[in-house]
Amino acid sequence: MDFGDHVRVTGGALKNWFIAQCQDSLAVGVLWLAGLWIIGVPWAPFWALLATAFQFVPHLGAVLGLIGPFFVVVIKFGDWEHIVYVLILYALIAVVDGFLLQPYIMKRTAKVPMWASIFTPLVLGFLLPPWGVLLSAPLLAVLFAYKSRQSPIS
Repeated sequence: MDFGDHVRVTGGALKNWFIAQCQDSLAVGVLWLAGLWIIGVPWAPFWALLATAFQFVPHLGAVLGLIGPFFVVVIKFGDWEHIVYVLILYALIAVVDGFLLQPYIMKRTAKVPMWASIFTPLVLGFLLPPWGVLLSAPLLAVLFAYKSRQSPIS
């Protein structure tokens, strides 16, 4: 492979990762919107849009998406019931996204196996905190793009 081939493979893999990340963010935003509407949180579309944008920040984005609805519920309702509902919604979205949506979308779009999408951020996060977690998804996309391009040695 010459330099141009490397640029094309890497660029294509990063493009597929970005598309997968956009799809995941949109799915998380829809989950937030539905959940916040059911709970009755004011400005639900705004908070869902923010959660969609924050989803691009690995692992911290989900927490950032929680802050707005949490404080709105505390101010508007002031009871424990709505606070618990928002926290349960956050937990459900985090589990569904982390163990189902994101690995499935990465497998479908970027051709990264589900096991790698779950396992690699944990290992790299332990070895290179916080950079391992932040870079694991794009690195996996590039790695598996090169793996799929390999031809058997004759």
